[in-house]
Amino acid sequence: MSEQSSPEPVVPPAAVAAAQRFLAAHGKNARAVVAHLGRRGARVTLVGADGALGDIVVDDVAIGEALCDRVEGLTKSDWEDRDTTAALTIGPAHRRRMAGLRVR
Repeated sequence: MSEQSSPEPVVPPAAVAAAQRFLAAHGKNARAVVAHLGRRGARVTLVGADGALGDIVVDDVAIGEALCDRVEGLTKSDWEDRDTTAALTIGPAHRRRMAGLRVR
């Protein structure tokens, strides 16, 4: 009896290009945290070498993890990792945007 393996996830070229642009703009290395978003898929949150924050939304967690494996310079991480949270730099403009209408 042969074992059936699940097909390798197909990473969208747009997601690869977005990750490569992020790396080019924010350092040659970045940490990537893949999180399930429910029906919408998965979010790959990127933390650049300069502390910048970015994200890419893909169809599911398997594709997000495959994206991390495919793009040179991305290292899989999670928010429980102290080094990942310490590397993140949130500036005033990002804080205002995340606060919504109350701060503007």
